[in-house]
Amino acid sequence: MEWKMIFELIDPRLLAVVAACWVVGYILKNTPKIPDWSIVYVVVVLAVVLTSGLLGWSIESLIQGILAGAFAVFGHQAVKQAIKGADEK
Repeated sequence: MEWKMIFELIDPRLLAVVAACWVVGYILKNTPKIPDWSIVYVVVVLAVVLTSGLLGWSIESLIQGILAGAFAVFGHQAVKQAIKGADEK
């Protein structure tokens, strides 16, 4: 799947939500008492809440929120793995 296709799935108004989720995920990752497994759930719930606030509550905003949260988590992992791969070489 190409990045362009993924960008087309998410409403452009939600790029700020993706950025906010990325920052919150980073903060949670560096918080000692927050287990790593819970971060993805917190980020997705936050994305759904923020998306619903921006677009209004609907099934579409729920789906858009899940996509925005998932995109934030995926983006973080892609960068993390790219850095890890570069360090191994």
